[in-house]
Amino acid sequence: MTNITMPGGMATEQPEHKRPSLDTGINPLTLLILFSVIAVGLFYVAWSIRTDVIDAGVPATTWAPFLLLGVALLIALGFEFVNGFHDTANAVATVIYTHSLPANFAVMWSGFFNFLGVLMSTGAVAFGIVSLLPVELILQVGSSAGFAMVFALLVAAIAWNLGTWWFGLPASSSHTLIGSIIGVGVANAMMRGRDGTSGVDWSKATEIGYALLLSPLVGFCLAAALLIAMKVLIKNEALYEAPKGNQPPPWWIRGLLIFTCTGVSFAHGSNDGQKGMGLIMLILIGTVPTAYALNRSLPEHELAAFHTRSEVAAKLVQEKGFGHAIIGDPRPAVTAYVSQHKISEGTYPSLAVLLQDISKQINDHGTMNKIPAAAVGNTRNDMYLASEAIRFLMKDKENDLNAADVKVLKEYKDSLDAATRFIPTWVKVAIAIALGLGTMIGWKRIVVTVGEKIGKTHLTYAQGASAELVAMATIFAADNYGLPVSTTHVLSSGVAGTMAANKSGLQMSTVRNLVLAWVLTLPVAILLSASLYYLFSHIF
Repeated sequence: MTNITMPGGMATEQPEHKRPSLDTGINPLTLLILFSVIAVGLFYVAWSIRTDVIDAGVPATTWAPFLLLGVALLIALGFEFVNGFHDTANAVATVIYTHSLPANFAVMWSGFFNFLGVLMSTGAVAFGIVSLLPVELILQVGSSAGFAMVFALLVAAIAWNLGTWWFGLPASSSHTLIGSIIGVGVANAMMRGRDGTSGVDWSKATEIGYALLLSPLVGFCLAAALLIAMKVLIKNEALYEAPKGNQPPPWWIRGLLIFTCTGVSFAHGSNDGQKGMGLIMLILIGTVPTAYALNRSLPEHELAAFHTRSEVAAKLVQEKGFGHAIIGDPRPAVTAYVSQHKISEGTYPSLAVLLQDISKQINDHGTMNKIPAAAVGNTRNDMYLASEAIRFLMKDKENDLNAADVKVLKEYKDSLDAATRFIPTWVKVAIAIALGLGTMIGWKRIVVTVGEKIGKTHLTYAQGASAELVAMATIFAADNYGLPVSTTHVLSSGVAGTMAANKSGLQMSTVRNLVLAWVLTLPVAILLSASLYYLFSHIF
């Protein structure tokens, strides 16, 4: 307690700002409930995989694919687990350091809403990440090169995340994964004798890079501006004071802080959770393509729309390639366009033939369920290749397409994506469990950094609310546009922004380390994943 001298010479005691308790044990009943949820979730995942394989109608002749699937899934879920205690811890720092919620309860609360966020996610971010990968590896994801790709980028991302977590640095899991993907793409291109820059979809990488690089600046500036606006509009002094002792804040401030923590946790689950989903789908397509290469639950009205759009799109592309003809397989020409992004005289006619071939494959069998097991992988690859070709074609400045043409191709691409870009519910459940569990286990290091080591003064209620509100809004906006952003960067920069706006001062050693981790993450992840891809390519 601190003695304060009052008028008249009397002294009174004022409670000091007290560090929250971060070491309280977990109630045994809570642990029992937690492990019960995990057990039920794992049973549901295993039962779903078994059901999907049986429904595909292909008997398992060997356990090798399922053993490989198990190992790959463990690594992919391990990435999300590390992501949970590395990134999600940011969401609970403000409610813990303002004494709005006890530490253990806050962590479980955040983990639960991460779980819900994953379950309710759209999948747009998942496939935005996957589209960065080299198309030739995606089309051969079941090959040794495909598995080398998946294992290299996951192991590289996990290694860097664990390293930065160990030193308590809030580095970005999103940054790390993007760097790992770029590293694999560059290494794959160089190993095939091409320029390293040709192995990555740089237009998509630039789009994602802007989201990742600008989001910390957005977090810093908007959180600072919001705090200043609050001081002008809301004159309640209690809002701008640090907690007294370990007493909780007034109920309305407490409610606001819990709301923002909940929103950031949910937004983090809906955005970050998707990064593992896309990779798990690649693993499933590579190991058990008969069950997961195509969306067998596609409703009949979607198939009817697909047939109609397929005919219109094929006719349109064929007209663009009028006067040119191809002999033989159209796929190499289409693949070359997707890899090199250069329209040649064979691009349009080859794509037209591919679209007609896809339409014929679906029409011959009537539904996705009736496509023979041996043909499922090829049909899926054709659809994915056509979708990527159309995506690049619509953005190509030399495409010779008007607005009506782009609309036709966009509708057809949506039908292709509905058949190939889907996420089973059990995948979301598995990711949600891994992310939620990670949140509840390794949160403390990052929470201490955000709560104690960014600013020179204790976090006030208004500072915590401003940083969390901005983080929540930024992540929801990015999720809506299918872009990955870093919860770590947005929230920690938001806290720094409120400290600067409040003239509280920043701990420059921590800021320096945060910036250093921010700058080094991409090059280190690129180098690490490229090296691992080269190594794994010679092992598998």
